[in-house]
Amino acid sequence: MKIIAINGSPRKNSNTAVLLEHALEGASLQGAETELINLYDLDYKGCMSCFACKLKGGKSYGKCAYKDELSPVLEKVLAADALLLGSPIYFHAVTGEMRSFLERLMFPILTYTEDYKGLLKKKIPVGFIYNMNVTKEYMIEANYLQVLRFAENSLESLFGSCESLAVNDTLQFKDYSKYVVTVFDENKKKKVKEEQFPIDCESAFQLGSRLIQRVIFH
Repeated sequence: MKIIAINGSPRKNSNTAVLLEHALEGASLQGAETELINLYDLDYKGCMSCFACKLKGGKSYGKCAYKDELSPVLEKVLAADALLLGSPIYFHAVTGEMRSFLERLMFPILTYTEDYKGLLKKKIPVGFIYNMNVTKEYMIEANYLQVLRFAENSLESLFGSCESLAVNDTLQFKDYSKYVVTVFDENKKKKVKEEQFPIDCESAFQLGSRLIQRVIFH
């Protein structure tokens, strides 16, 4: 069994990456082979709207025809048994790199046929970890999760399932005094990091474990 984790954060060793690593640890203990890919290491674009993936009799029907550094990653994901996604939230949405990745991943396997049926011949359980600076209370008040459902609905339809984990109020800076920041309390942020973030990491661990269990017992 193989699980691929996609890090949509520009920071390869910060909160999102740490959460993904814990999720992969949970998957590994269930017997899965794991791999972590950092999107910001790659040079690629979002969907180019060439429609080669929809062309009747086309050699690229059902797969992205555009060739760049994302192409082998897409092949790995579609050959995997489970998929784990992680992104910080910028302006109520996943990062631009994650959005571009999702376009290239999902559009080729989505058909313009009745009920928009997908082309995958197997189910690939998906986990999506959202890492955000805002509190849980603000996230709910501002309807963040409703906005983020844009991808989850499509992932559920095309891949079979998608479970998300929202991690709130994360620490952005090691030293807040170096930046112009007046709306956040550094001490409160550090307290959340010390007390809540380990709990969030455990939740990520359990998510990774559940993804592989779904593969085993499917």
